[in-house]
Amino acid sequence: MDDIASPCIKICTIDPTGQWCLGCGRTLVEISGWLRADRAQRLEILAKLPIRLIRLNQKLAD
Repeated sequence: MDDIASPCIKICTIDPTGQWCLGCGRTLVEISGWLRADRAQRLEILAKLPIRLIRLNQKLAD
């Protein structure tokens, strides 16, 4: 699994709604399961992050 690095950027703070990390956009379940996730699961998570971070930034800007 080392070929797919964690998206963590060391800003480990959950948004006010408790849904996503402000740094990487992952959920707490995704963060805690990252080390056990296989390649397909990691790629699936990574694919979701860009839109999550956009939504999160829009929500925080409102």
